[in-house]
Amino acid sequence: MGLLEQCEELFKTSTLYEVLGVCKEASDSEIRRGYYKVSLQVHPDRAPGDELATTKFQVLGKVYAVLADKDQRAVYDEQGTVDEESDSLDQDRNWEEHWRRLFPKITLQEILDFEKQYKGSDEEVEDLKRQYLQHEGDMDLIMESALCCTSEDEPRVRDVLQQAVDAEEVPAYQAFTHESVKKKNNRKRKAEKERKEAEEMQKEMGLNSEDSLVAMIKQRQKSKESGFNSLISDLEAKYCKKPAAGKKGKKK
Repeated sequence: MGLLEQCEELFKTSTLYEVLGVCKEASDSEIRRGYYKVSLQVHPDRAPGDELATTKFQVLGKVYAVLADKDQRAVYDEQGTVDEESDSLDQDRNWEEHWRRLFPKITLQEILDFEKQYKGSDEEVEDLKRQYLQHEGDMDLIMESALCCTSEDEPRVRDVLQQAVDAEEVPAYQAFTHESVKKKNNRKRKAEKERKEAEEMQKEMGLNSEDSLVAMIKQRQKSKESGFNSLISDLEAKYCKKPAAGKKGKKK
């Protein structure tokens, strides 16, 4: 299955720009930021219940590799094709090494500053509306995919979306406007369970309640876990080298 077909299957669109949530005229920095944000939503660490999370993350990396390369992007824009056999789309590529080679480490302060600036911003509002449309008002899926959000943010997220519904900026999906109390309670219980598990992990790691976020990030950064098991790696999408060219595949 080619990249465009994979995008259609996993992201419900075969348009590479739509996968990253950007327009065709997006600048290089906008494409990089789009990749940065979507990668947080599909990262295996952030979506442990999604069996396809790893595959989505890999496909997302390939999408960015195409659009980040000037020549490949030009071919895609003009002919609707991608270089299926280029090094950047290699099926056997070690994506952990690829990720760490392409993106430099960022500091703990940058992580905290990003969250502080993002929450409540116009950018967050637009992202939430896009996720609302994508998931047709399903708050379970919206809260799972919303960037920098925990269960404590749900009332704020719901208010943002309700304002958008009232202003007719988005449709009034029944899944959102008539969500059952049972569904809300199930989501709340799940969040509470995850919170307790996090607290137990914190105790096992010997972390105090103060600066727990920073402490846990530091601890995980030092760990030797394999794969993408680092919160820091969730936030490393800043720069990208240019992939090589190869065989072409047609757009759907």
